[in-house]
Amino acid sequence: MQRVICSEFGDPPVLRVLEEPTPRPRPGEVLIEVAAVGVSFVDGLIVRGAYQVRPPLPFTPGSCVAGRVVAVGEGVESSRVGTEVATVLSEFGGYASHIAVRADVVVPLPAEVTADIAAAAMESYLTLVFATTHRVTIEPGEQVVVLGAGGGIGQAAVDVARSHGARVIAVASTEDKRTAAKAAGAEVTLGYDNLKDAIRATTDGGADVIIDPVGGPAAESALRALATGGRFCVLGFASGDIPRLPANIVLLRNRSVVGVDWGDWSREVGGARGNAALLTDVLARIARGELHPGRPSTAPLADAGRVLQLFAERRATGKYVLHP
Repeated sequence: MQRVICSEFGDPPVLRVLEEPTPRPRPGEVLIEVAAVGVSFVDGLIVRGAYQVRPPLPFTPGSCVAGRVVAVGEGVESSRVGTEVATVLSEFGGYASHIAVRADVVVPLPAEVTADIAAAAMESYLTLVFATTHRVTIEPGEQVVVLGAGGGIGQAAVDVARSHGARVIAVASTEDKRTAAKAAGAEVTLGYDNLKDAIRATTDGGADVIIDPVGGPAAESALRALATGGRFCVLGFASGDIPRLPANIVLLRNRSVVGVDWGDWSREVGGARGNAALLTDVLARIARGELHPGRPSTAPLADAGRVLQLFAERRATGKYVLHP
């Protein structure tokens, strides 16, 4: 088998590919032949040692995997061999051609959902479905502003908000990214110039919900454009700049700031089984056509460092998957 290894924290070029024996599943495990593994901005932070979770070295990045069960361990029904499946790994290891994982955290892949779509969609859509089922409610007709709407998580935010019947305003830095956000379901697109005034004008006074995976100076501008009772959802800091939001602006008009940390929930409160149930729900919504993740760009496993560098430099539009 092949897997990508990170032996030291640093920029993505530190990654290399190893050849080693294919593992055998232990009791209660299945062995998955990986068809696609999702690549994300967070993966790059982990490789650089800049994320709140720092795995012990050496490690293999990647969490969102789709593929086929090719062997089962003791106690697992042999009928599962050949099943197309998806899973989220709690301790990384996804950038590989084969992985052995607990059978109870693996979910069947609906026939309507390809391995590429599943692997690309998992992290972003699990984050947004977690946000809208556990952290904030979006009502039909509300006006939702998505920052960083051209990236993978931004496009998922646009799609999920649209699925709740919201009017979605997408904010992105380039015309290409705004076009991608429009294709994901945004009704209106904006750049970052004069953002507070632009949001207020577009929403006729203020947004009901802001979804922010970017941080930086745009965060305060967007916060000031919230309507009475508006909710500001903090998903991350892709800009690399963690904003200091003024408490008086939160106080005014009864606004709220809500943290959305799907990763922590999946490791702690929800756990692997709770996350598997959430993943089953996300895949079912995609299969029914309620959610519409875009087709990802693809790259070979050996190009993992190059793809992560695109995310680090904010040159990636949409999602990427690696093909072992």
